[in-house]
Amino acid sequence: MANEEDDPVIQEIDVYLAKSLAEKLYLFQYPVRPASMTYDDIPHLSAKIKPKQQKVELEMAIDTLNPNYCRSKGEQIALNVDGACADETSTYSSKLMDKQTFCSSQTTSNTSRYAAALYRQGELHLTPLHGILQLRPSFSYLDKADAKHREREAANEAGDSSQDEAEDDVKQITVRFSRPESEQARQRRVQSYEFLQKKHAEEAWVHLHYYGLKDSRSEHERQYLLCPGSSGVENTELVKSPSEYLLMLMPPSQEEEKDKPVAPSNVLSMAQLRTLPLADQIKILMKNVKVMPFANLMSLLGPSIDSVAVLRGIQKVAMLVQGNWVVKSDILYPKDSSSPHSGVPAEVLCRGRDFVMWKFTQSRWVVRKEVATVTKLCAEDVKDFLEHMAVVRINKGWEFILPYDGEFIKKHPDVVQRQHMLWTGIQAKLEKVYNLVKETMPKKPDAQSGPAGLVSGDQRIQVAKTKAQQNHALLERELQRRKEQLRAPAVPPGVRIKEEPVSEEGEDDDDEEEQPMDTSPSGGLHSRLANGLPPGRAAGTDSFNGHPPPGCASTPVARELRAFVEATFQRQFVLTLSELKRLFNLHLASLPPGHTLFSGISDRMLQDTVLAAGCKQILVPFPPQTAASPDEQKVFALWESGDMSDQHRQVLLEIFSKNYRVRRNMIQSRLTQECGEDLSKQEVDKVLKDCCVSYGGMWYLKGTVQS
Repeated sequence: MANEEDDPVIQEIDVYLAKSLAEKLYLFQYPVRPASMTYDDIPHLSAKIKPKQQKVELEMAIDTLNPNYCRSKGEQIALNVDGACADETSTYSSKLMDKQTFCSSQTTSNTSRYAAALYRQGELHLTPLHGILQLRPSFSYLDKADAKHREREAANEAGDSSQDEAEDDVKQITVRFSRPESEQARQRRVQSYEFLQKKHAEEAWVHLHYYGLKDSRSEHERQYLLCPGSSGVENTELVKSPSEYLLMLMPPSQEEEKDKPVAPSNVLSMAQLRTLPLADQIKILMKNVKVMPFANLMSLLGPSIDSVAVLRGIQKVAMLVQGNWVVKSDILYPKDSSSPHSGVPAEVLCRGRDFVMWKFTQSRWVVRKEVATVTKLCAEDVKDFLEHMAVVRINKGWEFILPYDGEFIKKHPDVVQRQHMLWTGIQAKLEKVYNLVKETMPKKPDAQSGPAGLVSGDQRIQVAKTKAQQNHALLERELQRRKEQLRAPAVPPGVRIKEEPVSEEGEDDDDEEEQPMDTSPSGGLHSRLANGLPPGRAAGTDSFNGHPPPGCASTPVARELRAFVEATFQRQFVLTLSELKRLFNLHLASLPPGHTLFSGISDRMLQDTVLAAGCKQILVPFPPQTAASPDEQKVFALWESGDMSDQHRQVLLEIFSKNYRVRRNMIQSRLTQECGEDLSKQEVDKVLKDCCVSYGGMWYLKGTVQS
């Protein structure tokens, strides 16, 4: 007791378990280096992995300009490995040992006790490690040098033999046929060391892309180390009630479990369901029901359950469609499963079902033929998808099974915004996989609307007549209002207004162009119309969800957006609009619910803020056959950051405003010509690292290379 009083608890830290990278996170242990040098500073030339063996090979560059590097030794090693004649298969194309290979080995087979921890804002987030690999230098180039030496010796011995030697005598050859292999012999052969080594060698290498510590993709993946939605929400996986903790300490005996009546595997009573953790309850309910409003889910879970915890759990197993929750595809089709109808793997089924769910976010109606045409799946699989979430209507198509839940949409705008971001990512993936034409994300669905392709001809004629009558009445009122303004005495002196007779109903519409022009300074056409729109609509073109245009820097939204843009471009000097929007969505995901930025930012507002923050748009001349989207072709760069490399970056950006890709020697010569000094290799490397990427021996602005 005295020791406990001397050592009081000074702080309690909440611990969260993040599982987004639980099956993908590896720990690489590199050889010891000086503290001043990190492996992120060393250029990674290539990386490859054998997934089944968990074997990794990294190829890193060696700094040949370092004073500790022995150049003569490097040249000798390259000569021994590749010989005097260098070709495409040479290990060291520069005739100098300028790179080193690291090969991995497993340190332990049981990694269940290890995890990666990230401490942020008073919270500790843990992610289990899938593997721990030690990287050690590989000396396979020495084996290659020995093989070259043996080949040269064999060639010399063959050359010393007489060329005039007579042909060998014909020898008798005995042909033997192998006996059929028994099952025991086959098992011994499969378990032998030679067979395992051969299987390991046959596994193909998968080439990887290496991203540095400060790269945007590294920052994106690092967000997965955080438990989603941890702020203000109880972590039900780490926090247990006293009764649940007691069951973990003293689980029921096997005899008691045998006494319970055996129920079918697909049947679970509500009493049994409520003994499970909340996350499992939500998953089981959604997996059985498929589609459910949030209010119904809360009624099934009971009144004592916190709605915030349920919201956090439902987002792990379901997606929001028209205000209702639809179970995720990977819950219904787990990994390594297949279709019972066609045998299609689960990955293809999940992609097809996601397409159906995405279509229902845009409309209440879906046509089965369209789904089958796009997904290339059999009719039975498509029918299963639709029966999960829709009902068929004769001569109309498939309608979403539940009505639009506007109450949930209004009550939880932060959840709706987060789900909108997830659907944006799914839409981009579907467009790439199915080669879809880009469409706008779904607006608020209309409960009465149906598919446009199913409207009859009589209905179309009736709708057209109604619209024509409405437009005619509007034009009549607008004409009468203009005539009254023209006749008003507020016309400035010296201005003569020409009166024209009002056209009758049988005259051409072209007569409307000869209406007298309003010349009053305050009531002119320009003051009433902006870009051809009425005042209410014209104002909406410069705002989004009620926000003023970005020029109004005094608003909290404009200030927050300006701060994000400036901080982003200080880290990354060149960004495409597509990449900037992706980073902005990640920034929104990290903000607390109810933040001002959740109210909505338009693309125009984002671009205007970028230009107002001191950035410039670089008009990169993309090739005509480019596959880049319009957002990927809009490139913005920070023009002045306040450091010594501003002038060098500006010259580089001017080069790329006239060239899509450039060689390094051209960049070097142009920088030397414009800056009037001979730049060092380190200065050129810094400018290229800030703004460009290398691919196939050419340099491109970041985000513009199309592999």
